[in-house]
Amino acid sequence: MEDNAVVFDNVSKSFGRAGARAVDRVSLTIRPGEFVTILGSSGSGKTTLLKMVNRLYDPDEGRVFLHGEDVRQANPVTLRRRIGYVIQQSGLFPHMSVAKNIATVPNLLGWDKARIRERVDELLDLVGLDPTTYRKRYPRELSGGQQQRVGLARALAAGPAVMLLDEPFGAVDAITRQSLQEELLRIHAGLGKTFLLVTHDITEAFRLGGRVVVMDGGRVRQFDTPSAIATAPADGFVRSLVAAEQEREAVWKEVRHG
Repeated sequence: MEDNAVVFDNVSKSFGRAGARAVDRVSLTIRPGEFVTILGSSGSGKTTLLKMVNRLYDPDEGRVFLHGEDVRQANPVTLRRRIGYVIQQSGLFPHMSVAKNIATVPNLLGWDKARIRERVDELLDLVGLDPTTYRKRYPRELSGGQQQRVGLARALAAGPAVMLLDEPFGAVDAITRQSLQEELLRIHAGLGKTFLLVTHDITEAFRLGGRVVVMDGGRVRQFDTPSAIATAPADGFVRSLVAAEQEREAVWKEVRHG
């Protein structure tokens, strides 16, 4: 398991007294440097699965490994400092400047001021924001897309080997979303880190993921490349998902061609 980035080993998770499991006996292996998307509707278990990597949730059964280490053996705070985490709402601290937001984890790790300043500027450049213009701004002075870019920069600040992204573009408009997807692909290609991204959008899942986990009812229905899922759906659920997307594409083609 040491050679893998993230391993879910027969993990299950339930909440409260509800009979149904939010995650039901899931086993997956994510290789270092992969971009894997986790696709599913609300309640499918995709976010619960993601949150078991950084111990926001612990599994009731099974184990999760990060680079060969059982995450339950790690201190949660120390673990989370090694993992980048981006959510739908950027989660920026409103009373802190862009630079201070990005510097949150490096400050906690005791980096010196010169190193932090250099890292902040490097990351602002990486996410397409001019450091001179944006370093001293506050979240309220940014658009939704700019806030997400800063949130991504903050998650990357300490150089985590694994990035977890939970519906990161769900709250922005379609044009901004496409632009951010392109940026994310560029950043992933340049850094070679392991990305796990949760989405309910099949287009986004197929566009970003080298492999896609399709979830429903807490279970994995298929885990394969976008091409394999589109051409050989594993079951009726995946088949209906692909058919719905193909129907949507057909409608757009019809509209474009009058």
